[in-house]
Amino acid sequence: MKKIAFLGLGHMGAPMARQLLTAGHPLTVWNRTAEKAEPLVDAGAVLATGPAEAVRDADVVITMLAGPDAVRAVADAVVPELRAGMYWVEMSTVGPDVVRELGARLPDGVTLVDAPVMGSTDKAASGELGILAGGDADGIAQVLACFGPVTRTGPLGSGAALKLVVNTAVIGGVALVAEAMKLADALGLDEETARGALAKGPLGGAVGRAFATDVHFGSDLAVKDVALATASAQLPAMEAVLAHYEAAAADPDVVHEDIARAVAHIRRRTT
Repeated sequence: MKKIAFLGLGHMGAPMARQLLTAGHPLTVWNRTAEKAEPLVDAGAVLATGPAEAVRDADVVITMLAGPDAVRAVADAVVPELRAGMYWVEMSTVGPDVVRELGARLPDGVTLVDAPVMGSTDKAASGELGILAGGDADGIAQVLACFGPVTRTGPLGSGAALKLVVNTAVIGGVALVAEAMKLADALGLDEETARGALAKGPLGGAVGRAFATDVHFGSDLAVKDVALATASAQLPAMEAVLAHYEAAAADPDVVHEDIARAVAHIRRRTT
């Protein structure tokens, strides 16, 4: 079994790391807040004091971090420790430009794979995430399969690119449902009646996500993802969506809560 270093034990990273333990992989973990690693250590993982220590003896390095700045900071620590034959699997949502930037920093013989995920915390816990793998992932196919079914997307960076497309559709769809419900509120319609009608239409999936209660994807992360998308192409509708989520993320009671909380914020928003 491959020795794996898993860096980033947030809402998604912790259950994903547990899937690797369940599969029997020797696992070293690191998280900026060390206390979050305690359940995994109790289950058999080794806790490293820093990213460099975590990756030193690994065959595979997996990063699941909040965004580009966090990935770059970890790269500063781990790149000097990487050696030929290792894999770095970048599973955060950072966009293809950051993936290519990382690839240019790696020593010869180190293989970078971008493999962001589709699905939320419930899918991470059950090992049913969708993995969007860009680059040469042949040598780590069994590792990726621990998290769920794998879709090969093409060359390095294509997984990160497709993840932006998917997240843009989901986040935008949730915002559209919120605005539709805001219109229903203004017209005096019964909440359940309006939700039920929307759920039966083409936005049914977005309706389910807009009112989900058992998953987690923070409004701050939605801001990050939509900002990456709107920096990559001219997307006027998503610029408006970004303003919605930026307003929600400015509320300290909403910023780190699931985007379902942002739906209520959008419905109340007056400016």
